[in-house]
Amino acid sequence: MQLNLQALIMKKNYAFLLLVWSCLMGFGQQKLDKDIAGIASKVIEWRRYFHEHPELSNREFKTSEKIAEHLKSLGMEVQTGIAKTGVVGLLKGKKEGKVIALRADIDALPVTERVDVPFKSEVRSEYLGNETGVMHACGHDTHIAIMMGVAEVLSKNNDFAGTIKFIFQPAEEGPPPGEEGGADLMIKEGVLKNPDVEAIFGLHISAMIDVGNISYKPGGTMAAAQEFEIKVQGKQSHGSAPWTGVDPIYVSAKIIDGLQSIISREMELTNEAAVITVGKITSGVRHNIIPETAEMLGTIRTLDYDMQKLLNRRMEEMVTTIAKAYKAEATINIAKGIPITYNDPDLTARTLPSLHKAAGEDHVILTKAVTGAEDFSFFQEKIPGFYFFLGGKPVDKAPTQHHTPDFYIDESGMILGVKAFTQIVFDYLGT
Repeated sequence: MQLNLQALIMKKNYAFLLLVWSCLMGFGQQKLDKDIAGIASKVIEWRRYFHEHPELSNREFKTSEKIAEHLKSLGMEVQTGIAKTGVVGLLKGKKEGKVIALRADIDALPVTERVDVPFKSEVRSEYLGNETGVMHACGHDTHIAIMMGVAEVLSKNNDFAGTIKFIFQPAEEGPPPGEEGGADLMIKEGVLKNPDVEAIFGLHISAMIDVGNISYKPGGTMAAAQEFEIKVQGKQSHGSAPWTGVDPIYVSAKIIDGLQSIISREMELTNEAAVITVGKITSGVRHNIIPETAEMLGTIRTLDYDMQKLLNRRMEEMVTTIAKAYKAEATINIAKGIPITYNDPDLTARTLPSLHKAAGEDHVILTKAVTGAEDFSFFQEKIPGFYFFLGGKPVDKAPTQHHTPDFYIDESGMILGVKAFTQIVFDYLGT
């Protein structure tokens, strides 16, 4: 009887403690939700500031200053000048634990804005010797604002066990020719070390996805991007007598045709997509002269590393062989480029419930791969990473294209980004 009484008391104490714990957890969640809702207007205000004051890759000086100022105001340990203009903030939880990173890109594009909004960019700059407008035409202004919001919310709710690195990365769109920059340079300068990061998370707002939705894909989610250069050596002759020379323009046309046959006849496109694009051909000076040389520039997009290796090898074989068949000579140089944005399958599965909590299961959509590239992939080469897309399209308007003067984002979608990142942190690190 005494044992039963003790057991009953223990059960009641356990039940009481469980009730207290549940109440505390519920209160904590309520406070977190309130803080997230309360940051919405600030996030919009920050986004509008960055949209009105955009800066090009490796030139994000004022942008970095404002980010660093905000992180310091939250009491974080802040590093600046990483990869030229990058900023890193370190936020420690109340307990020791794992180290994870959240990343936002901060650079704008040489695009002149056409969207008629009160915070429209009127900034002018020079890009590759040409005067141009500057615009956040890919949503990086929203990424900065979302991350600043996440930093503020988590600094007030640091009951997690571990440490968060907030990585604000410059030059995602690529540094100017002759310069280093972006994620690759941040890694070289040790951004994933001291303390060592075990997983990294990033997002990209999308003008093609309705506000309130999130999309994701395990494995290859964005393509590797490689640039290539082909030089064709022919023999100059008069346009009236092509048989006396070797026409590099004609040979170039045959090479282009051959390259596309690699895609259509040799790539297993039911596995993943692949794209070869020749974007520029330079040759000749006059209408009646067959020139001596031709040059082609292009890009390769792949979502599978085995396919990439095969594609590169076949391009090298085909370019030289086709040129030889037409009595010309040709060389091809393929750059390493940007890796595949590869979502670690285990990390994806682990993160998916967090997205469901943040957006609701019906609003988290498994999507197809995107053949655009993203240098977040450099981080994913070193550690497991997860990258997802956040809806930014107004539900009552047609989508706009990224990297265009008409790019437009519904700002109300940004708060879901804050909520998603915050949920990921608490679920991954625990309390």
